[in-house]
Amino acid sequence: MIVFRSDRFDHDLYANRDRPLEVTDSILAAKYGTFYQDYAYRMVGNGSYTTAQVINYVYKDKAYLDLQKETDSVFKDLKPFNNQLEETFKYIKYYYPEVKVPRFVYFVSGFAVQTPIGDGYLGIGLDMFLGRDSKFYGAIVQSVPRYISRRFTPEYLVPRATETFAREDLFPEKDEDKTLLSKMVHNGKILYFMDQVLPDKIPDSVKIGYTKKQLDWCKKYEGDIWAYYLQNNLLYETDPQAIQVYLTEGPFTPGLGEKNESAPKIGVWTGWQIVRKYMEEHKEITLQQLMAEKDAQKILKDAKYKPKMQAWK
Repeated sequence: MIVFRSDRFDHDLYANRDRPLEVTDSILAAKYGTFYQDYAYRMVGNGSYTTAQVINYVYKDKAYLDLQKETDSVFKDLKPFNNQLEETFKYIKYYYPEVKVPRFVYFVSGFAVQTPIGDGYLGIGLDMFLGRDSKFYGAIVQSVPRYISRRFTPEYLVPRATETFAREDLFPEKDEDKTLLSKMVHNGKILYFMDQVLPDKIPDSVKIGYTKKQLDWCKKYEGDIWAYYLQNNLLYETDPQAIQVYLTEGPFTPGLGEKNESAPKIGVWTGWQIVRKYMEEHKEITLQQLMAEKDAQKILKDAKYKPKMQAWK
C-alpha cells in the first residue's frame, strides 16, 4: 500500500479569489507550503514580488483565466490520471520500498514549467497537456516549437511525471558520465525503468516522445544508426558539443538519414535498445541491479548488441 495524495492548486487558487488577498495568501501557504513558494517565486514570479502580489497578478490577467477555462474543459476528471499515477508508484515502491511517494499537485502556470519536482511534491502543469491542437500553443511557437508542443497531450501526463521523478529524484545523472556511450546507457536505463513501472497500455512512442513514423524509422535503420556511431568514433566522444546533438530534443538528428526524416535524440533511443538487449540476455539481473550498474561498457559488451544494417534509403 502507498499513501497517494493529489491536489488541484489551480482550483484552490480560484476558489479563494473573492476573499481578501491576505486571507487567500495565508490559505494557500498553509495548504501548499513549498509548492506555493516555488509557484510564486520560480514558476510565475521571479522573487521580485510577494506571493500575494503574484496571485493578485494571476487574478487580474485575463489570459490566465482563459487558460484555466481551457484546462477545465480538457481535464474535467483527473481520476483516470490519478489511477495511473497510483499504479505506477505502487510499482516504484515495490522495487524501491524506501522511496517516498510525492504529493502530486496539479496547477496552471502560463506554460512556465511542465512537471517540476520539489520538496515533497511533484507538480503537473495541466496547461502543458491540453492537446496538440490547443489554440494556445500556436501563440507560443517562438518559445515552444511545434515539435515540442505536439507532445503536450493528456496521454503524455503520466509518462512525463514518471520520467521526471526517475531522472531527478531516483537516478540523477553522474558527473563522471561524460562519454556518449555512458549518456546513452544512462538514458536507456531511465526508459527501461519506465517500461517496468508504467501501465502496459502506454506505447513506446509516448515513453520516448516520438511520432509513430519516427519510431518506425528507428526500428528500420537500427543497424545503420549503430554503424554510424562506430564509423564516426562517437561512442567514446566526450566533447559536449559533439555529442549533445544525439541526446537533445529537436525535429530530427542532423547527419542521419535523408531529407531530415531521422528521429531526434537518437542516442537516447539507441541506449534504450542496448539496455533492453542486456536485460534480455541476462534475465538473472534485477531492475535494482541494472539501475545501480555504473559501467556502461560492461552493459554494452554483455548485451551483445549488434543490430543488422538495412542501408539508408
